[in-house]
Amino acid sequence: MSHGMVRASELLIQDEVELLTRALLEWGGPAHCSDQLAVGMGFDGAQDLLDQGRRLRNALREDAPLNAADWARTLLATEIVFVSDLAGSGVEWSTTTGRDDEATIRMLRVIQRKLARTVSRYYGKRPSE
Repeated sequence: MSHGMVRASELLIQDEVELLTRALLEWGGPAHCSDQLAVGMGFDGAQDLLDQGRRLRNALREDAPLNAADWARTLLATEIVFVSDLAGSGVEWSTTTGRDDEATIRMLRVIQRKLARTVSRYYGKRPSE
């Protein structure tokens, strides 16, 4: 494994991985991302968010190692798609995912704490290589 590459199983439990995977999938469904927002999340645009989202979902499912920028993009995309009603799933989250809002925010806080060290270089910055 290359320096800086971390597998999901090294950081998260399976339920947490499934939450991130499901959140990334939301961008291809009810969520509506502009190119500008996608760029702010560290992608090249909305289409790249969808393309990279597919790659990231597969990596999470296969427990493939991800670099810090990928972890930061995954976390930020999850945070926005869950909370934002303008761009993400927002108030429809529980309907489209089958996941309870309260349980999701509790799990998201746990994930944020677990990923903090991995993504810390991107606090306040655009996740990029």
